[in-house]
Amino acid sequence: MNAAVAAPISEDLLRRFDVSGPRYTSYPTADRFVEAFSVEDYTQALKQRRSGAAAMTLPLSLYVHIPFCESLCYYCACNKIITKHHDRATPYLRYLSREVDLHTEHLGVGQTVTQLHLGGGTPTFLSDDELRELMGMLRRNFTFTPGGEYSIEVDPRTIDAKRLDTLAELGFNRLSFGVQDFDPAVQKAVHRVQPAEQVFALVEAARQRGFESINVDLIYGLPQQNPESFDRTLAQVVALRPDRIALYAYAHLPERFKPQRRINTVELPSGAAKVAMLARSMAAFMGASYVYVGMDHFALPTDALAVAKRQGRLHRNFQGYSTQPDCDLIGLGVSSIGRIGATYSQNAKTLEEYYDFLDQGRFPVVRGLGLSRDDLVRRAVIMALMCQGQVLFESIELAYLVDFQRYFATEIESLHQLAEQGLVTVDESGIQVTAMGWFFVRAVAMVFDRYLQTDRTRAKFSKII
Repeated sequence: MNAAVAAPISEDLLRRFDVSGPRYTSYPTADRFVEAFSVEDYTQALKQRRSGAAAMTLPLSLYVHIPFCESLCYYCACNKIITKHHDRATPYLRYLSREVDLHTEHLGVGQTVTQLHLGGGTPTFLSDDELRELMGMLRRNFTFTPGGEYSIEVDPRTIDAKRLDTLAELGFNRLSFGVQDFDPAVQKAVHRVQPAEQVFALVEAARQRGFESINVDLIYGLPQQNPESFDRTLAQVVALRPDRIALYAYAHLPERFKPQRRINTVELPSGAAKVAMLARSMAAFMGASYVYVGMDHFALPTDALAVAKRQGRLHRNFQGYSTQPDCDLIGLGVSSIGRIGATYSQNAKTLEEYYDFLDQGRFPVVRGLGLSRDDLVRRAVIMALMCQGQVLFESIELAYLVDFQRYFATEIESLHQLAEQGLVTVDESGIQVTAMGWFFVRAVAMVFDRYLQTDRTRAKFSKII
């Protein structure tokens, strides 16, 4: 399937699918985690990994959450701590080390790592010496393979060319710059002012230092935005030509995310304007030869993500799309999410609780989920749709010993409406997402979400396009 081909996306079709739904960085999704999943459950999952074949064959992915930010971005829905006091990083790194030690007690030292992501918050809140301390601690306990994906989220306001040298020295080969919008009025409205010239200079400096992939994050639907102003940002991004672009829809949920209460709702664009911005973004990026990888992501044809898409090697985890094989994921730090075997887990969301668990010598896990057989079958189907754009009935039947068309009879019936709209084809061998359907792949995946079918409350999710 070549779902990367350009397909004419009408605003009418975008409007029709302007509904909320999961991003499927996991299935079941994180909102299904329960507090009944305990530290003991997580410990057992680690023991099973060490004693099983996965210990030798399945590499690890690491996520490290750095929660600190110097200033508040009003749109932000991340778990963060706003502080000017950089000395707060010192105890945090000490507790991260304790958490790593707990993992090596159960897994042993030297587990193979093929993927690392530092997120936040603002990972570049850490000083160069603190980043060296963190990476040294990780490298002493894990074996990082050459050619892996080692990425860090970067706030352009916290970094210069000299700091890029440090990141390269520490082994990071991928950078993600938070831009959101280049328009000064929008930046002021969301309390994140960063001149476009600064971003352009940093991206050029990063290219000179040989970083393999540079990503830029954008958000549409922010206050003071309109289709014409966002066109100017799109033109600047096309001129910047990052390797990857992540384009997110802003979800205004002030009742859930306190920082968003500072946004003047009168300044938010209308739903029609948001749809227009999305349509124009797709046209601009695909017109500039970017490949639509899936959901919110675009990549240059030569980028590893686009290559993996063409070759059917895309994978998906809590960091989004990846070229790395299906990995167990260890989440380190406050609020981090992990996956070990057939379990998901999440750490405590406050520093006080996170520190308290580690002071007791216990993993800071406060909730999670052990997957049922039905969860595993549905996860395989949903991830095949999200990553390869197709499901072959036989492959699922052989792996999970089910009769696909009988097991999913109701779901296949539900797909007929999407088939009539030209988004999927269904035959005796499987389900195929069309080139047009790839832009709405979340809607296809949602058909197989058992939890979503029994709970129609979708307002807690972002829009699916």
